[in-house]
Amino acid sequence: MTKDFLQIPDFTTAELLKLFDLAERMRTRQYTHTPLAGKTLAMIFMKSSTRTRVSFEVGTYQLGGHALFLSPRDVQLGRGEPIADTARVLSRYVDGIMIRTFAHQDIEELAKYASVPVINGLTDLVHPCQILADLLTVKQHLGGWEGKKVAWIGDGNNMANSWINAAYRLGFDLDIACPEGYEPADHLLERAQKVAKVRVVRDPAEAVEGAHVVNTDVWASMGQEEEQKIREKAFAKYTVNAPLMKRAKGDAIFLHCLPAHRGEEVTADVIDGPQSRVWDEAENRLHVQKAVMAALMGGESLA
Repeated sequence: MTKDFLQIPDFTTAELLKLFDLAERMRTRQYTHTPLAGKTLAMIFMKSSTRTRVSFEVGTYQLGGHALFLSPRDVQLGRGEPIADTARVLSRYVDGIMIRTFAHQDIEELAKYASVPVINGLTDLVHPCQILADLLTVKQHLGGWEGKKVAWIGDGNNMANSWINAAYRLGFDLDIACPEGYEPADHLLERAQKVAKVRVVRDPAEAVEGAHVVNTDVWASMGQEEEQKIREKAFAKYTVNAPLMKRAKGDAIFLHCLPAHRGEEVTADVIDGPQSRVWDEAENRLHVQKAVMAALMGGESLA
């Protein structure tokens, strides 16, 4: 099994299925073990967070462990210490490292030099823990993803890239609707298209047609705020609204990783409506991350 969790394909398909089973046991409170007893997770936040911070901290505690919150002001990374040195030092103190940062190569370097598991809390390339939560939500409400179609509407960002990675491992259909110039990562797309039906289209209506899951994200992610006006123009036709949702399956669910900007990427009647599962989705961050930590740091078998 993988030592680190940097991207969804780090786990095999079989391991992912076992991971979801474990997360479901945690969600339904059938899991009462404390595999992180006496263990500590270092949480490095180069980007601010609500869900990632709280879910990892609470999850570590519920599994019997302790979490340390480390911002750029708290660690020497913020003052230019090499990532490799930070990795080596933290590995002498803690049992796992979760990092939420900008460049994906930073987390790869951290994992290379750390001797303890490294978990990706978000990079500019991928957001794997969030997609695990999304998939657990799909399993919870639709029974699973086999034979299902997922529609992604908006920016080809770290969320879109992670959906592509999930389709690569799990084989469901995925349509990504994005404007020209905002496509997902080519190398991830090409890899996934070899094993799954993954398409990039321009028309949101085409992507949503017959979808079981409709998913979107803010138009300007953290660090892109200065592009807000340009992006508002580019994404003007990419709002998930009630007429768009009607093109999806009758029992389709709406997902959003949050925070949401009502009136931009999604209308209030959709995100606050009967098809929305965003609050279950947010809760499921806790359960899937506990499963990841139990497997990587606590010795839970995914075999």
